[in-house]
Amino acid sequence: SLASTAITCFTRGLDLRKGTEDVLCPANCPLWQFYVFGDGVYASLSSVCGAAIHSGVITNAGGAVRVQTLPGKENYPAVNANGIQSQVLSRWASSFSVTAGTKNTALEAVGRSVSTARPSTGKRPKKTLDKKAGNKDCKADIAFLIDGSYNIGQRRFNLQKNFVGKVTVMLGIGTEGPHVGVVQASEHPKIEFYLKNFTAAKEVLFAIKELGFRGGNSNTGKALKYTAQKFFSLENGARKGIPKIIVVFLDGWPSDDLEEAGIVAREFGVNVFIVSVAKPTTEELGMVQDIGFVDKAVCRSNGFFSYQMPTWFGTTKYVKPLVQKLCSHEQMLCSKTCYNSVNIGFLIDGSSSIGESNFRLVLEFVSNVAKAFEISDIGSKVAAVQFTYDQRPEFSFTDYVTKEKVLSAIRNISYMSGGTATGDAISYTTRNVFGPVKDGPNKNFLIVLTDGQSYDDVRGPAAAAQKAGITVFSVGIAWAPLDDLKDMASEPRESHTFFTREFTGLEQMVPDIIRGICKDFLDSKQ
Repeated sequence: SLASTAITCFTRGLDLRKGTEDVLCPANCPLWQFYVFGDGVYASLSSVCGAAIHSGVITNAGGAVRVQTLPGKENYPAVNANGIQSQVLSRWASSFSVTAGTKNTALEAVGRSVSTARPSTGKRPKKTLDKKAGNKDCKADIAFLIDGSYNIGQRRFNLQKNFVGKVTVMLGIGTEGPHVGVVQASEHPKIEFYLKNFTAAKEVLFAIKELGFRGGNSNTGKALKYTAQKFFSLENGARKGIPKIIVVFLDGWPSDDLEEAGIVAREFGVNVFIVSVAKPTTEELGMVQDIGFVDKAVCRSNGFFSYQMPTWFGTTKYVKPLVQKLCSHEQMLCSKTCYNSVNIGFLIDGSSSIGESNFRLVLEFVSNVAKAFEISDIGSKVAAVQFTYDQRPEFSFTDYVTKEKVLSAIRNISYMSGGTATGDAISYTTRNVFGPVKDGPNKNFLIVLTDGQSYDDVRGPAAAAQKAGITVFSVGIAWAPLDDLKDMASEPRESHTFFTREFTGLEQMVPDIIRGICKDFLDSKQ
């Protein structure tokens, strides 16, 4: 018969690839560390040696076991036997049974007692740059979303921690270098530590070493959405203008759906990477809700954001290429969002039909739209022009680069009063306000606010603005004719044209305008 294969305390049924296999279990496995599901027929997630002890085929002194692969089933029961409490599992794709094997080779089993099963943490590199500052060339705020599910099991969880530790050391964490935190995905996500908690690799390594394995389903989608929404707040240590990255580690496949989480992450400007280890086998693919889960979750499905490792063993050679990806900030396409990558020009009607108090309501509308965006020298920018028969530039895109200054400049705009030449004003703004930024990285938007009929043609100037790459929203109040508004607006006109009878109605339009800008921004990126 076949030679027995020496296995470890942690080898699971699904780690064995043959239909029938003779294996050799080591002695002195820690019983409390076994994950066993079922009784007699065990889910392939179970530890082989654990199942063998549970079913009485061997004792904790180890020995030869024959493992027979069986089809999956429903309802694996929980039974306490021979010092092991097996657990319930409602459904699994494959199973196995164990019988006494024949020990016909003198192979020493390689299982280790628990004291030596701890993975070593990666050695710190010798080179002492400015140790505290870290690697200044690597601009990144990173959340490692580690797999803490039954899929991975305790042993591979430790190997995963070991790998994350090595990545952390090579990144060069420091006050001016990358910052990292860890979230564990299992049944429910748990933030283990935040970006602000540690700024030295030594401290991070210690924190990673102390992480406990949670177990449960691999609800990676739930954890990814939670991390994108909660982890990167300024009070938790996220830094302005530094790419936000989530590195998702997945052993096998997720129990839930990743698509919605991927959308949320992109909306929040987070770059999602997926590191998949031990891809699902053909028979396991039947368990996967959506075979294309990687492409739906990553920032872009261009190959850059997905990374594969065949197993958790011998992963050292995979550390450096992953670190190089995480440090190439010009590739972080999802850092750009509608909130931090747009230029919004406001063209404000100052004609005499508006009056001073309504003009204040118009300025309030302008402030409320501007407020939603991340205005900075590397982010979004705002400019304003007031017009009657002629135009008065209130401030340009480069005049103010903080939100506070922009909002105060809007408040200080004084009312001109006069006629209405909207077409001329659009031409002026295209040329003088958008001209200087037309080759910049941001997407350009113009919001035209008017309360009446223009004395000149608006269609030609609006078409020229659109041709110059500016998306136009028209906002009409009171006597503004719908035909003019539609003629100015970008396609599809319905979603770029707004109208209210009363100036007080402007307030309700704010969320729709912001949403419209974001939709156009995302559509332009596809």
